[in-house]
Amino acid sequence: MALISSRVRDHAVGGDGGAPGAPKPPRKVPASLPGLAMAAVGVVLAWAVHLLVPAVPMLTAAVVLGIAAAHTPGLRARIRGTGRAGLTMAGKRLMRIGIVLLGLKLSLHDVLGLGWATVVMVLAVVAATFGGTLWLGRRLGLRGDQPLLIATGYSICGASAIGAVSEVTGSDEEDVATSVALVTLCGTLAIAVLPLLHHPLGLDDAQFGRWVGAGVHDVGQVVATAQTAGPDALTDAVLVKLMRVAMLAPLVAAVAMSVRARRATPAGASTGKRPALVPLFVLGFLAMVAVRSTGLVPGGVLDVAQHAQELLLAAALFGLGSAVHLPSLVRTGGRVAALGLSSWVVVAGASYVGVLLTT
Repeated sequence: MALISSRVRDHAVGGDGGAPGAPKPPRKVPASLPGLAMAAVGVVLAWAVHLLVPAVPMLTAAVVLGIAAAHTPGLRARIRGTGRAGLTMAGKRLMRIGIVLLGLKLSLHDVLGLGWATVVMVLAVVAATFGGTLWLGRRLGLRGDQPLLIATGYSICGASAIGAVSEVTGSDEEDVATSVALVTLCGTLAIAVLPLLHHPLGLDDAQFGRWVGAGVHDVGQVVATAQTAGPDALTDAVLVKLMRVAMLAPLVAAVAMSVRARRATPAGASTGKRPALVPLFVLGFLAMVAVRSTGLVPGGVLDVAQHAQELLLAAALFGLGSAVHLPSLVRTGGRVAALGLSSWVVVAGASYVGVLLTT
């Protein structure tokens, strides 16, 4: 009887101990939603900047806006507080999806059409830039994974490559953000500086395009720089740049193997979480390259994928930019600037020599 009375009483008060007709408690907002909304606003603003100033790539604008938002009074607390989870998600997960879609820009047929001499030249430039930057960064005593990340960004494809390698190394977010900021700054300067050197260096339009493709970091920055010399220069620049992008997969796999070996004890026991030998997003990137190489993907689909890739990477770069802490960057500013300038000289010089030898 007591049990029946209890059930009747529970039913009378709404069945859950609350008052009859009481409103249900509001659902909690996902922790990542505010930050993702901020990233979306950042993408819209970056797109608007690019429309107003076409010479500024949308991805470059996204990084700069992220840095600015993180240091703007009133926004700073929200960026570091409620927005941090979503902005971190954008910098990691959206970056992975954008890298996968980046594979649709690359066709093996187009790359091989440039000739084996150009392939060898690109390999040599990537190796010289990566090895030289990594060595110098360690000699300068830069913190954490900064030497590795900066070397990757300069030698392959800017912020996208930094994001890819940071996924397998588990790099500190501040190291990633600082590396992205440096590579983005130098790539942006290239848009203004390299066209001024076109004729003084004795390059014709096609040679200038190949030099830009081999020496400038981000795809958008390559386009903005090479288009100043006309359509032929732009075509060669993009093809050579995409050949460098193709180096992303083997480089990430090599870094993953290095991390796995470093995190294993001599007895074979693991000293920490070991990354996959080939990360899933790298396999996705290679799959998209294979799909594009079939020639069966309609042009409309490729256009949609390109726009989606740019939007995803812009959101990711806004998130990474928002993690930049300028006071910390200033503390290592001299060494970081020295590494950036030195690496820029290495990649530009190696690319110039390579172009002269292969054209």
